[in-house]
Amino acid sequence: MTEKVTSTANGPTPGAGRHAGLPADPAEAAERGSLSIEDVVVEKVAIAAAGEIDGVGGAARRVLGVPTGRDDGDGRPRASARVSAQTAALEVRLTVAYPASVRETTEDVRAHVRDRVETLTELTVTRVDISVAALTAASARSSSKRVIV
Repeated sequence: MTEKVTSTANGPTPGAGRHAGLPADPAEAAERGSLSIEDVVVEKVAIAAAGEIDGVGGAARRVLGVPTGRDDGDGRPRASARVSAQTAALEVRLTVAYPASVRETTEDVRAHVRDRVETLTELTVTRVDISVAALTAASARSSSKRVIV
């Protein structure tokens, strides 16, 4: 079980690792400085998290709503984030490999993205909107799926 720290002060977690024995005074931590997490950082975490779900692929970039490539699932999902104070709202655009259930896949993506963003950034995720750009052939995705060991 891990303790969730919600302070924006930039400092070590008291009693953890090399920081064991340091005072747990929040005022002291606030004196060291603050931490701000940019939208782009949250976007990268969301993209990585969405890509960890089986059957999820990338969507083509769009300019004025028109795709500039193919929604073939070979790339990475796309994400945009809006960070405000201690909260984040996300929009994720992806493809789903046929014949996977779109509803189940997007529910898995939503839960996993929320969990990873909250765990890694300690921001509260208020919403994860998902757009499915296309269904892709599962055989095309299986040959290009990256495995990280």
